[in-house]
Amino acid sequence: MALQYIDRRGTDSSKWDGMGSMFGNPDLLAMWVADMDFKEAACITEALKDFIDRAAFGYHEPGDGYFQSFIDWQKKHFNYDIKREWICFSPGIVPAFNWVVWWATEPGDSVILLTPVYYPMIDAINKNGRKLIQCDLVREGMHYSIDFEKFEKNIVDNNVKLFIMSSPHNPVGRVYSADELRRLMEICRKHDVLVISDEIHQDFVFGDRKHIPTATLGDYDEFMITMTAPSKTFNIAGLQNSMVIIPDPKLRARWNSFQYRIHMKGGNSFGFIAAEAAYKGGQEWLDEVKAQIYSNFEYVRDTFAKEIPDVKVADLEGTYLLWMDFGKWFKTQEEVKVFFQDKCGIALDYGEWFGGEDYVPFVRMNLATSHEIVDKAVQIIIREIKKL
Repeated sequence: MALQYIDRRGTDSSKWDGMGSMFGNPDLLAMWVADMDFKEAACITEALKDFIDRAAFGYHEPGDGYFQSFIDWQKKHFNYDIKREWICFSPGIVPAFNWVVWWATEPGDSVILLTPVYYPMIDAINKNGRKLIQCDLVREGMHYSIDFEKFEKNIVDNNVKLFIMSSPHNPVGRVYSADELRRLMEICRKHDVLVISDEIHQDFVFGDRKHIPTATLGDYDEFMITMTAPSKTFNIAGLQNSMVIIPDPKLRARWNSFQYRIHMKGGNSFGFIAAEAAYKGGQEWLDEVKAQIYSNFEYVRDTFAKEIPDVKVADLEGTYLLWMDFGKWFKTQEEVKVFFQDKCGIALDYGEWFGGEDYVPFVRMNLATSHEIVDKAVQIIIREIKKL
């Protein structure tokens, strides 16, 4: 199976055709939002074609195959035994954690994040009238770790009600150990903090690291919700299908009650069909994608180390998003923007988005694309840095 790169310009791609509204320039090299430039696995295309040929497009009720394909995937890859009744639907992880913010907290309540972190989590707190508590990860070089004492103190001092966790951690690429995850959960249990574990990048882990679903590490069901999706793994975000795993009946009843109130119980039929096909037949495709991503990472890391060694590059333990520090040259958001957009012509996610001013010199690069695109971006950055 040969991995196929797709030129997505002119296909109404948010990543490529949405740069005008996001960056003010539609002609940049798109290496920002986290989706891929690879054609989906053949099993997905075939399943959707078959569905189109045989079905009317009325309301959809997912069948046993949809649920069992996900249950089997989680068991095989993560030894996570999930029961069908635990699986709740959301069109995406972002609406899912926003909904939990709405029904699990009140305006003014404190919600804690380990920053830098995926910026829609920050928005979910700020834009819904909750109080954002940032617990910055501890940085040593480009390795990030958790300050557990600070995390607990922040919870106590601010009477935190909810913790939204990114695992693997976007954007710094950390894959947390079992010990790290248990320590976080025990602190949350001690102080009655509800936990959302966003594990959408679970299938992108590299080297000797292993993703461990937090829910499998202890008796955490009464205060924990896990969220994941085939969208990141198989590049089907446009089909809007995500899984929210809620083992506790009381928490699940609150989720269901909220969904009934907003009339968001069902989803897109194409999303259900694609998800089932992907989990059943997409493994070989995923293996090729991961090999391409890690090869891209090694190329960026090694080329920058040789040509512009003052660029600091985080190790890619997990995700396909590379976190880099250009603090040697840039101190303000405007300097970063002028360099990458105006001089390099590249669209990247800016560090400030992930936690404020402390992260201004950083950028996040999407590696889920062809080597040619990565090489072009790397060579442009090297050329322009050497001019400074």
